[in-house]
Amino acid sequence: MTDIARPIAPVPLSGGDGPASSGAVHTVALHFSDGVERVLQVAEGELVLDAAIAAGVGISHQCRSGSCTSCIARLTSGSAEMRSGSCSLLASEKAAGHRLLCLTEASGPASFTLPYGSTSIGAATEAQAFINTIEQLASDVVRLELELADGFWLDFKPGQFIQIKVPGSDAMRSYSIASTVADLPRIELLIRLLPDGLTSDWLRNRARPEDVVSLSGPYGSFFLRAAPATIPHLMVAGGTGLAPMLSMIDTLRARPGRKPKIVLSFGCATRDGLFHLEPLELRQHWMPSLETRISIDRGAPEDGVRVGNPVAAILDGPIDPASVAYLCGPPGMVSAARDALEAAGLSPENIFAEQFVAST
Repeated sequence: MTDIARPIAPVPLSGGDGPASSGAVHTVALHFSDGVERVLQVAEGELVLDAAIAAGVGISHQCRSGSCTSCIARLTSGSAEMRSGSCSLLASEKAAGHRLLCLTEASGPASFTLPYGSTSIGAATEAQAFINTIEQLASDVVRLELELADGFWLDFKPGQFIQIKVPGSDAMRSYSIASTVADLPRIELLIRLLPDGLTSDWLRNRARPEDVVSLSGPYGSFFLRAAPATIPHLMVAGGTGLAPMLSMIDTLRARPGRKPKIVLSFGCATRDGLFHLEPLELRQHWMPSLETRISIDRGAPEDGVRVGNPVAAILDGPIDPASVAYLCGPPGMVSAARDALEAAGLSPENIFAEQFVAST
């Protein structure tokens, strides 16, 4: 998730507007990162995600329209293609065999690998929360702090996102969580203000402390993976893609023992768009293994702020090919960062990404 709202649109389900079934049934194997394999029987024309849900297999999913990429998996053998239409996968991801299971049909036996364990994805819950604080951080960024109401709780992994029902409408919008589980019942979000955004209009004109909002979650397969402290962590964040990185960094800082080397490359378009610089500086004092590199696309360089993009900044120095990388921001940045890190020797399996897609 992600701060720019992910659109939710209906997708043809099996038996609906999708291709007619020929009666054939295909064996589809799902391989989770903890070594567990689940085998599905998927009918011709049936979506793999639908078959998994029917079989009670825990698959990360949310929008079911190809917008949020929560249900991403990699095709390792066999034949399975996505239905035509809107899809937020990058061309490089498709070429690497990635598929969104909410749009994918099998045309023969197939195997997929999933980037999380078989017990990692729990059911989303619904909750009510009060607004604690609405704070303008930059020209187009707001920090929204919520507090869960009594009787509600929400577990999540650092990096995941929640959905908020925009007051005064039936629309749901998705935002990455910037805080940690230890901060609950407080939940912090970093939200980019858009000129004609539904949430942006609410935040600018109507939202007030103590207002109640409805939310659900968590969602998404973009979350902090377990890794030895000896493994370097690379993080590339564009704009409010910083939110899930803060949750990850604060979670790592709170863990006992040795901390991993972390390089966070954070960039915005202009100097007045930058935000959270002092909190980032504090985190470097608290966690000496953290290095931050701040960039702006255009403008004059200043102390501690370079001109360029966060992808170039993350490459400014040696890259350990054993590193694990987390990428969050606009699709172009995510694609460029993935390509650059793979070219630097990182395995695609060690690169995790979340791209923001603006709502319609």
